[in-house]
Amino acid sequence: MGRSDVLFASFVQMPTPTTITFSYTAYAWNELPAADQALLKDAHAAALRAYARYSKFMVGAALRTTAGKVVTGNNQENASFPAGICAERTALHAAMSMEPDAIVETMAIVVPSVTGDRPVSPCGICRQALLEQEVRQDRKPIRLLMGTPDGTVHELKSAGALLPLSFDGSFLEG
Repeated sequence: MGRSDVLFASFVQMPTPTTITFSYTAYAWNELPAADQALLKDAHAAALRAYARYSKFMVGAALRTTAGKVVTGNNQENASFPAGICAERTALHAAMSMEPDAIVETMAIVVPSVTGDRPVSPCGICRQALLEQEVRQDRKPIRLLMGTPDGTVHELKSAGALLPLSFDGSFLEG
């Protein structure tokens, strides 16, 4: 009996771990090109107009299309919390409702109440919406700039980097 146990154990294969890497570049605001600094300032200004009556957590987003158009958004809360919308999706949906074929080149995200060098990244729903926009624009990446008002800006080359092993429309095809 002990021998069969040994034979069985010799045929069991151990799973191979897989590593997902994540990289970003950190900048001070003044190290960025003027257009990126302006986009971050637009996101900051949008955050100050947020309706965050319940959480007091004001978020601003500003996106720039390849045509140079800038669209801002901020979080809009509701007493029924699931009914609110985040800044990133507000900006993204406003831009797409005005120009459905626009290509989003860069989005800046700023939360004025956050200090230090760790910016706030988009929530899961916003990550999915940004990924869907990248799919919508033929996988052209959306560069993300996540900044704190007086600290570091983290740059990602693609919003898709925030959502590895992501879900997209290909799973819905027959």
